[in-house]
Amino acid sequence: MTALPQLESDLFSQYLAFAHRLADLSGSAILPVFRNTGAIDDKAERGALDPVTAADRAAEEVIRAAITEAWPEHGVRGEEFGSVSAEAEFCWVIDPIDGTRAFIMGLPVWGTLIGLTHRGVPLLGVMNQPFIGERYWSDLDGARVRGPAGESRIATRPCTSLADALLAATSPDMFAAGVEQDRFEALVNQVRLRRFGTDCYGFCQLAAGHIDLVVEAGLHAFDIAPLIPIVERAGGCVTSWSGGPAGEGGRVVASGDPRLHEAALEVLQG
Repeated sequence: MTALPQLESDLFSQYLAFAHRLADLSGSAILPVFRNTGAIDDKAERGALDPVTAADRAAEEVIRAAITEAWPEHGVRGEEFGSVSAEAEFCWVIDPIDGTRAFIMGLPVWGTLIGLTHRGVPLLGVMNQPFIGERYWSDLDGARVRGPAGESRIATRPCTSLADALLAATSPDMFAAGVEQDRFEALVNQVRLRRFGTDCYGFCQLAAGHIDLVVEAGLHAFDIAPLIPIVERAGGCVTSWSGGPAGEGGRVVASGDPRLHEAALEVLQG
């Protein structure tokens, strides 16, 4: 588990309240465009589609403007407009729409990721899904969800055996042909059930005790850093496939049970 930076609780509360404000602002920018997407641009120079919409850009712009006004000394790392002062002591890590492919297909499994790091260590995270009205976040002593059923604390569930595990991943296409794909297939061949198409929502359902494993590859920092505090403070583990820190992305595995995490790493490492 990532060691939490030591901050006064009132300062943490200020940052968390501000992250909720960013979630509100970004949701207002995104919802009018959802299922009314319009033009879709492709950021990829070649190969598979890497889509971006007006909603991605509008949400990140409103988030960045609010950060600059409230915390001008803080850095920002975002998917659409790059990094500013990323080496700052406090740095916001933003993915305005994690799951843009789902977004443009009208599927509500995308979310806005808002994270804050302290000297490079993930400090807090929020995942907001404004269409279905769900929001997941990390607190100092746990993780919480607010949705149509109200607000409650969430926790991962025990699962010690791969044979009993439910596994989620965004897409089988994210694993490079060769060793990476082979290790992923070796793992999914041992689990009870695998499901694709979850993006950030899979990590939150793991934190809430509905999924046991999430395995991904090719991630960026903005894809995972905001989710790490949510999973870890719900009782789970998030590492690279080698067992190291996952905050910068790459190959990532999250588990609800530390014992299951060790079993998954053994398979992924071959």
